[in-house]
Amino acid sequence: MKKKLLSVLLCSVLTASLLAGCGNSAAEAPADEPQTEAPAEEAGGADESEEPAAPAEASGDLAFAGELEIMHYSTSEESEGNGGSDGFRTVLAQWDEAHPDITLTQNVLANAEYKTQIATLAAANDLPDVFLLQGMNSIDWASQGLVYDLTADIESSPYAADYNQAYFAPFTVDGKIYGYPALTGGTCTVVIYDKAMWKEAGFDAFPSTWEDVEKAAEYFNGQGIIPVAFGNGGKWQANSDFLSTLGNRYTGPDWFMSLVAKGGAAFTDEEFVKALAETQRLFTETEIFNEDFNAVTNEDAREYYISGDAAAFIGGNWDESYIWAALQADNEEKFNNMGFAVLPQPADATQAPNSQNIGLGYAVAINAKVAEDPDKLAAAIDLAEYITGPAFASYVAENYALGGLTKVADVDLSGFDQITQDFYNWSYVDTETCEIYDSYITNAVWDVLNTDLQTLMNGDITPEEVAANAQAAYEANY
Repeated sequence: MKKKLLSVLLCSVLTASLLAGCGNSAAEAPADEPQTEAPAEEAGGADESEEPAAPAEASGDLAFAGELEIMHYSTSEESEGNGGSDGFRTVLAQWDEAHPDITLTQNVLANAEYKTQIATLAAANDLPDVFLLQGMNSIDWASQGLVYDLTADIESSPYAADYNQAYFAPFTVDGKIYGYPALTGGTCTVVIYDKAMWKEAGFDAFPSTWEDVEKAAEYFNGQGIIPVAFGNGGKWQANSDFLSTLGNRYTGPDWFMSLVAKGGAAFTDEEFVKALAETQRLFTETEIFNEDFNAVTNEDAREYYISGDAAAFIGGNWDESYIWAALQADNEEKFNNMGFAVLPQPADATQAPNSQNIGLGYAVAINAKVAEDPDKLAAAIDLAEYITGPAFASYVAENYALGGLTKVADVDLSGFDQITQDFYNWSYVDTETCEIYDSYITNAVWDVLNTDLQTLMNGDITPEEVAANAQAAYEANY
């Protein structure tokens, strides 16, 4: 395995190109989180002196000859230290080289500018031939006929059997799929725990039920140790890093996608209220979490874990990267004891006990007008398939220990350290996935819910009131 030499930064990973959600905007990382993916050395080290391995070559057998435009935000600046953007640019250049009869024009903008510009072009019905579609725009743009329906093409793709079907959800409207999910995905809800500390408490692995976590909490509290550290000082963490996974354990995935599609689901539905009630119980009636959970941020909470003051921590993949780098540099024993787990299952929940929230917030989509030229359409589809297919997935897996739309069998992770290999398998192989709530809908809803969640976790508002307020905001703004 080969890798590009990049400096180890202790504050890294989550970018909009890695994931939509985990924050205040449907396509932005939290304002207080660094918006960059982990470079290769942060994710675990192979040979630092070598360049990233090249992807497989693209086929040049297409009938179309002419101009094809693609608009995206993987700038050269962003690709430095950003596995998703580096991979995207690499496979895009390779496809371009394999098709000399096609003039591929790339309109590359910084992420924030891209979102503004693509929305302007959509409003004018002047979208590029190929572009990155944000999940939150799928319903509106599909209903306006702006985006080509790729359902049949995706189903007949030579890579179809290897697609992670869950990633298509944000780009599916009324059963039709409007994009190939692009770039890389990372979790917003991972339990990072110290294996040695939990073994001392009597558990060979992090418990799979909250009941057992409560039992372990008795031991840890007696030792003056926080059982599980959590920080909700930014208000978004309870939503992104906790509730969207816990909620799925009660509602299952169809409920949330119905909410997104305005298909009849409501925040006031019984199962979601149960998820709110369990969240309140865990934070008000048990001694699992640090008392200052609503005052400290996830950066503060993860320091409790790094210092040994907490036996576990709940956060996102960017926190894992930070903890990885901190412990690798300063505490080899604790580094080697890093373990990963999903949220424990509530006693009254019946859905998806092995789930964690992960997603791809953008997809490669095609302007519906391109279908007027069948040869050009075939070229656009070939491009979309290639830059989201095995070439991309293998490149980011082998060089950055990241995953994309296409599953990669037998990835050679041997050049990475064992912890990075474990986290890769936990993220992409050994767990089920669910949606990140704030990757969808609108901030006007999440601002209300996130504020109420803090109050709920303090015990000062009922689950029913939180649900009613969120539903009112949903009906007024979405």
